[in-house]
Amino acid sequence: MKDVSTPPADTIVLDLGPTLGFMSAVWRLNHALERTSKHMEAALGVTGQQRMIIRIVGRYPAITAGELARALWIDAGTLSAALKRLEARKLVERRRSADDRRKVMLYLTPEGKTFDVPAAATVEAAVATTLAGIPDDVATSARQVLEALETELNRNAPSRTASKRRAG
Repeated sequence: MKDVSTPPADTIVLDLGPTLGFMSAVWRLNHALERTSKHMEAALGVTGQQRMIIRIVGRYPAITAGELARALWIDAGTLSAALKRLEARKLVERRRSADDRRKVMLYLTPEGKTFDVPAAATVEAAVATTLAGIPDDVATSARQVLEALETELNRNAPSRTASKRRAG
């Protein structure tokens, strides 16, 4: 496994303690995700978020937008904006269910299917490489810590509805 504890030569290393040190690592991860997503958009034509949507719709054809939003733990409005961009690029399409005309399901278009394959220089590739280089129990522990942090952040954050009420 690559030694990730050695920072670049021009980095200033401060003893931040466990909480600030962990927060620093999370900020670095967020920055790396955003940087990689921008690179993916320039190189592949889709962002990291859009590729995640494509990969899930490819794995679960006929998933509804609501199901996808819940699976990604994101707001339906956030997903709707991303889906509109993918539809405009003709990568994803919505189709009404023949059984229940109220139900709209998501599918990849033939062009969208070309993005539904493993690809180098993506967030997904970096995650796969990282997971391949660490023991399963370490990966499970890391996921549990990230999920616990996400839960805590959501517990302490005002809901969208509450923030809209305050703004209105």
